[in-house]
Amino acid sequence: MTSRLFPLSSPASPVSPVRVGIVGLSARGGWAPRSHLPALARLEGYELRALSASSEESARAAGEKYGVPLAFGSTEELVRSDQVDLVVVSVRVPLHRQAVLAALGAGKAVLSEWPLGNGLAEAEELAAAADRAGVRTFVGLQARSAPAVRHVRGLVADGYVGEVLSTSLVASGRGWGPVSEPSGAYLLDERNGATMLTIPFGHTVDALTMVLGEFTEVSATLATRRPVVREAGTGRTAPMTAADQIAVSGRLASGAVVSAHFRSGLSRGTDFHWEINGTEGDLVVTGDSGHLQQAAVTVRGGRGAEKALTELPVPVRHFDVPALEELRGHPSYEVAYNVGAQYARILADLTEGTAHAPDFAHAVRRQRLLDAIGRSAATGRRVEV
Repeated sequence: MTSRLFPLSSPASPVSPVRVGIVGLSARGGWAPRSHLPALARLEGYELRALSASSEESARAAGEKYGVPLAFGSTEELVRSDQVDLVVVSVRVPLHRQAVLAALGAGKAVLSEWPLGNGLAEAEELAAAADRAGVRTFVGLQARSAPAVRHVRGLVADGYVGEVLSTSLVASGRGWGPVSEPSGAYLLDERNGATMLTIPFGHTVDALTMVLGEFTEVSATLATRRPVVREAGTGRTAPMTAADQIAVSGRLASGAVVSAHFRSGLSRGTDFHWEINGTEGDLVVTGDSGHLQQAAVTVRGGRGAEKALTELPVPVRHFDVPALEELRGHPSYEVAYNVGAQYARILADLTEGTAHAPDFAHAVRRQRLLDAIGRSAATGRRVEV
């Protein structure tokens, strides 16, 4: 069965809630309970109707724990349900393709976690399938919805730094360090497509392009400096093939020069430092990790005759989803708020026909950049994007 056609309302009728089904919502915890559930619970216009898990037993346990009415033991059952309008794919990257194709085949709108595919070819395949299906698609690049990132974009657009000359970024990936959690073992194998390059670097470089524009060329070095890591709790060793050092230099369409270095784990020094240097001033964004999609950050700046940086608080207008305000002060505030802010934009796209949230075509553009970085590192050559 297919879902209701969007938009869901007419000028003479109230808006019907978008009925959500989450693929990969587990009673054992994970990303979806920490981010999607708190956001959806607070936003009007959505109704969480269904979930699917790896088995009927797991689905029942999750349904009972989170109070979700429909619990399915397979993705296929969920996407066929006439009680689901928007399928949210929140499983491991290697499983994205199967779940997304099933949803598209059922004619459902889809929100896929980032990265969309396990590599550029999969992303291109899924975007092409979405075009053929003629449904709305979205990808979870929620750093674009973060109030602080939108603030920085506004400052640059309004000429705070003048013409942007260059930008430099140093960040810690938090994961991929000397110790790995058992639940994150699959992150160690680059073949799974869930690496420091695709996840924290991918989210953060997407925010960088939102603020400063797209890359035209890149030169990159990728290295795995810790080919063996220890498992937390047991001390057992495990091989790691994912890069734990990422160094990228490049040029943006504006001509501005980019330098970015991601290191694994956390640093005793700097875990996130992003500078934007221009003809009239400078902006500096600092935070607690290179995961800009969920980091707590501070924005500072100076311009003209000012010799020191001063804090530039995020204006209230960027916190434009009042229903999420009660999340302030919560330990995972940035995680759930930014996901919720993206859901608010998705709701507008579905009900009003706008295009605020990044879609599968955007995901392909971003994975094309990551692919260019990988090719540059493999060949030692500059690669055009």
